[in-house]
Amino acid sequence: MKRRALPQFPNLDEEDKLKSQGYELIAGIDEVGRGALAGPVVASAVILPHPANLPWLGLVRDSKELTSKKRESLFELINKEAMAVGIGIVPSQVIDSVNILKATKLAMMQAVEKLPKQPNFLIIDRVTLSQCPIPQRGITRGDKLCLSIACASIIAKVTRDRMMEEFDQIYPGYGFAQHKGYGTGEHMSCLRKLGPSPIHRLYFAPVRAIITSQSSGPLASAQPVPPTSLFNLTCVDTDEPIH
Repeated sequence: MKRRALPQFPNLDEEDKLKSQGYELIAGIDEVGRGALAGPVVASAVILPHPANLPWLGLVRDSKELTSKKRESLFELINKEAMAVGIGIVPSQVIDSVNILKATKLAMMQAVEKLPKQPNFLIIDRVTLSQCPIPQRGITRGDKLCLSIACASIIAKVTRDRMMEEFDQIYPGYGFAQHKGYGTGEHMSCLRKLGPSPIHRLYFAPVRAIITSQSSGPLASAQPVPPTSLFNLTCVDTDEPIH
């Protein structure tokens, strides 16, 4: 009879190992929104203190495994008690122009650049940043294994969710506040009825298919209006999987 594997919670094993190798400031990096049909891709970089004697760290999980209420609470704690937090945001027009993988890495680079403290090492969920000279490691399922990456996933998720809620006010009728731009049945139904909004990713296949099938249908012409309160977020000094 096979034993069931014990659940794996994020821990500091990777960070502790890197500390023992002489790396002082280790940034965990993750993104959200890569698989959405609308809105930006958002990345975050988080440097936790060492030793990290923060009791709430035991509550941290990959952002997908937390309720919205728990994510919001942890978002505030991470911003307050992390050594540094950086956020990168790449809008849908850039995603369309460079492709989603490049846009994801661009958001991650922005997040690193916005850290108020320069990290010595990067641990990143799944990918690596070849254009970044900082030593780094891509870790499969990093958001489930490494606390720094899991914290970054929470920061990125809450930031993007808040943006999509603002976009819901700017572009009503699509239900962005509910589905956050992902391809739910409700979203696809609204998209077929209204045509794409200025924040839809026009080169993503489901959106492109609707544009093609409704070539004479409504296509919003206004330029997207970013929620300024969120694009001006500042860093605080103190496998959602990759789609």
